[in-house]
Amino acid sequence: MQDFLLFAAVGFAAQIVDGALGMAFGVISSTLLLSLGTPPAVASASVHAAKVFTGTASGLSHLTHGNVRWSLFWPLALGGVIGGVVGGVFLTSVDGDQIKPWVLGWLALMGVIILVRSTREIRLRHVPIRGAAPLGLVGGFLDALGGGGWGPTVTTTLVSAGEPPRQAVGTGNAAEAVVAAAVSTTFIVALATGHWRDLEDLRQYGTSVAGLVTGGVIAAPLAARIARVLPVQPFSWLIGVLILLLAAIQLVGPLLGR
Repeated sequence: MQDFLLFAAVGFAAQIVDGALGMAFGVISSTLLLSLGTPPAVASASVHAAKVFTGTASGLSHLTHGNVRWSLFWPLALGGVIGGVVGGVFLTSVDGDQIKPWVLGWLALMGVIILVRSTREIRLRHVPIRGAAPLGLVGGFLDALGGGGWGPTVTTTLVSAGEPPRQAVGTGNAAEAVVAAAVSTTFIVALATGHWRDLEDLRQYGTSVAGLVTGGVIAAPLAARIARVLPVQPFSWLIGVLILLLAAIQLVGPLLGR
C-alpha cells in the first residue's frame, strides 16, 4: 500500500507538469523506476502502460477545454505510432543508451530556442501539417526508447515553431495516448512471441503502474485547465526551463553515479 501511494503521488505531480506543459510524465516516472533498479525495457513498458490511461484522461480533458487541433493530431499520431513501434522493437533488442546523449543535446537546444523566443514578442502561427508526421515519427521512436521522449521532442518543437502553447500541449498529449497504446501493444507482442523475456520483471511493477495511473488520471483535468489559463509568454518560458532542467538531470545523473 505504501508503494502504491508513493507512485500515486509521483503520478499526480508528474501529470500536473505533463498536462500543463506537455512533457515530463514519462521522464519523471522512468527516472524513478530506473533509480529502483528497473531494467530499461521494463521501465519503458511500465510507463507506457500507465500513459495509455493518463494520456487518454489528459487528451479528453484538453479536448474539453478546446486545446486540441485535430488537423495536427492525426499526422502526429500516425507518425508517432510508426516510430513508437519501431522504437519498441529496437529497445527489446538493443541497448538504447548510446544515442541518449544526442537526444539530450537536441532537447537542450530546443529549450534554449524557446527561452530566447520567450524573451521577445511571440509570433504565434499554426505549424504546417506537412512536418507533423515526421515529427511524430521521431518523437514516437525516442519515446519508446526512454519512456519519456514524446513531450520533450514534440511539444518543444511545436512551441519553438510558433504553435500556440496550449494547442501544442493539448494536441501533443492527445496524440501521445495513441502512441502509448501502440508501444504497449509492441511490448505485449514481443512478450508473446518470446522476443522479449522480462515478463517476471514486469509483473513486479504492477503496483507501481497502478499508482502512476491513479495519480495521473486524477491530475489530468486540473492540468488541462492550467494549460488553458496560463499566459503565452510565461508558458513558453516554463517549457524552456523545464526542458533544460530535464536534460541537465539526465546528463549529470550518470556522472554523479560513477
